[in-house]
Amino acid sequence: MSNNCKIEYNKMELMVIAASRELEDRSSVIIGTGVPCAAGMLAQKTHAPNLIIFFEAGGASPILPTMPVSVGDSRTSCKAIMATTMLDVMEMAQRGQMDYAFIGGAQIDMYGNINSTIVGDYKKPKVRFPGSGGANDLASLCKKTLVVTNNDKRRFVEKVDFITTPGYLCGPGSREKAGLPAGTGPYRVITDMAIMDYDDKEKRMRVISIHPGVTFEQVQENTGFKLLVSSDLKETKAPTKEELKILREEVDPQRYIIGR
Repeated sequence: MSNNCKIEYNKMELMVIAASRELEDRSSVIIGTGVPCAAGMLAQKTHAPNLIIFFEAGGASPILPTMPVSVGDSRTSCKAIMATTMLDVMEMAQRGQMDYAFIGGAQIDMYGNINSTIVGDYKKPKVRFPGSGGANDLASLCKKTLVVTNNDKRRFVEKVDFITTPGYLCGPGSREKAGLPAGTGPYRVITDMAIMDYDDKEKRMRVISIHPGVTFEQVQENTGFKLLVSSDLKETKAPTKEELKILREEVDPQRYIIGR
């Protein structure tokens, strides 16, 4: 537990709150269930009341009464602008109308490539995961991709075993060479230890903020590749009383996501 002016919070609460702060008012975001949904709901209830939330199955700008359990849950269309389809949501992303997307996976490398397919050899994998779903499309087409995950070497690897979802591929110019839209790509990685962005020139993951009570050395020790460090490295702002109150009482009162 962390303590800032006697405000106690856990790592998951900090990750959700940090993720919510990245979402701007009057922007659009496609989210899934769990942490991304909690972050989107919190953003709407705090600093971004006009945030437009989309769900992969077609819910467009709903007013979520409670946390949905899937992207096709009826709550994802509650008081929505539209109850449309996956085709329409993906088409909006292809047109360049989607600002943010939340992506998850089993592995991520220094260029933001994500693996959610297999661990090990493709033909004889040690572990097989569900695969892409809409993640490849969204990371290929949305302007900015965010990832929220725990910081450990099993996830942050030198080279992913399979590129399910493209990041900056092999580095500068790789996305454009592959035919992906210019101006799209990985934006933030929010972990239980730090917040990372990507260096403009090298397109490699870079630490821009360290969470309270954590050192850069600890972040590096839990990462399987060399991290770049921002020249303006900051400490992550601790959750405020208001953010925690809304998260705990309005967004996730059952503590399904943030724990007890």
